[in-house]
Amino acid sequence: MASSFWNIAYQQATKSGVLVAKVYSFLHVTTNYLAFPAYAFGPSMIPTLHPSGNVVLAERISKLTRGDVIVLQSPEDPNKLPTKRVVGLEGDSVSFVVDPGKNDESRTIVVPKGHVWVEGDYTQNSRDSRSFGPVPYALVQGRLLWRVTSKIVKFSLVYINCESSDALLSSERLSVQMLCSQVRFW
Repeated sequence: MASSFWNIAYQQATKSGVLVAKVYSFLHVTTNYLAFPAYAFGPSMIPTLHPSGNVVLAERISKLTRGDVIVLQSPEDPNKLPTKRVVGLEGDSVSFVVDPGKNDESRTIVVPKGHVWVEGDYTQNSRDSRSFGPVPYALVQGRLLWRVTSKIVKFSLVYINCESSDALLSSERLSVQMLCSQVRFW
């Protein structure tokens, strides 16, 4: 009788272990080769991203094009993952203002092979390729695919997303828009 208990316990532990291994493998493959979540914050990407932070989903599959918003490993601090916009690809000639807050001195650079030129949308307050030069493709972690909106209104026990009411019926969308227009966001 005791041996059947241990057989059942062994079978349950094996099933649980296999399930954990499958989930871990799925998450590993997904985040390392397909897409990963990231947290983007700071003023350098105003108005595209909110300075207090956005949760974003970045994908690793597509080729980069000019204008893409990407997550990259910082050339200055490898522990940071800033979000910037691709302004130039390898071989492109990029003109930029060196220090937009102080003067109008501009330079032109040809982006070397295997590199991209990135800049923040809010150039007055952004550490980007103007500071650290072209970024190697190896430091690019992914291209922004989706961002979670940050304006959520808490009303009783119902949460309403004021920036994305596309899934609602037209009558519901109208009432959500009226509610959102009357609410102040801090």
